[in-house]
Amino acid sequence: MKKINVMKEVLSSNELIALQNREYFKKNNTLVLNIMSSPGSGKTSLILETIKRLPDNKILVIEGDVAGDIDAKKIEKSGTDVFQINTYDSCHLNASMINTIVNKIKVKYDLVLIENVGNLICPVEYNLGENYKIVILSIPEGEDKPVKYPKIFEKADLLLINKIDLIDYSDFDFNKLNETLKKLNKGLKTLRLSCKKSAGFEELIKWIKEKAGDLSRINAV
Repeated sequence: MKKINVMKEVLSSNELIALQNREYFKKNNTLVLNIMSSPGSGKTSLILETIKRLPDNKILVIEGDVAGDIDAKKIEKSGTDVFQINTYDSCHLNASMINTIVNKIKVKYDLVLIENVGNLICPVEYNLGENYKIVILSIPEGEDKPVKYPKIFEKADLLLINKIDLIDYSDFDFNKLNETLKKLNKGLKTLRLSCKKSAGFEELIKWIKEKAGDLSRINAV
C-alpha cells in the first residue's frame, strides 16, 4: 500500500502558485505585506492608519474573512481599492485565492496589504507570494502567545505590539515576551503602537518605505 502525504502535496502546490504571484508583483515593483494575527487585534485599524499615512501611494487591500465583508466596506470608505475573499470553511488564505485577485488587477500598485483570516495557527503555513509577514500581538492578548503559538512568531519579519495605550490596565510583561522571542526569532524587529490613538506609526511607515526601496533596488538589478 502506497501512502500519500496530502498536506505535503497541498503545500507544494501552494508554493508553485505563490511563486507565480511573487513574479507578478516583482514585475510590477509592488511591495506585498501579509498581515496576520488573532481576531480583534487590530488588523483593519492598522491598515486604515497605514493608508492614511501613505497618501501618495497606490494601495490595494485584500481582505480575508471566513464570511462577511464588514472590514472590506470600512476600507472601501477610505477610497482605497479592496478585494474581499471569503474562505468559508477554511481558516486561512492561500496562494490560489490571491492568484484569483492577481488575475483581476488592472492597474499597477505600489503596495498590497493582505489582511489574512484571524488566527495564529493556519495562515503561517501558506505562502501567498508576499515579500514580508507581519504579525500583530495586542496588549489584551498577553505576552504568552508566542509560547502557545510559536510558528507564526518564528516566521514573522515584523512584530507589531498594538493597543499599547492599554498597557496601564494590563499585566503584559515585555521582559517575558522578549525572552521568548529570543528563543524563537532572535533579532525580530518589534514596534509598539496604538491604532486607537494613532501613535507609534512613524517607525512602521519608515519600515515600509525602506522595504519598498529595497524591493525597487533589487528589481532594478
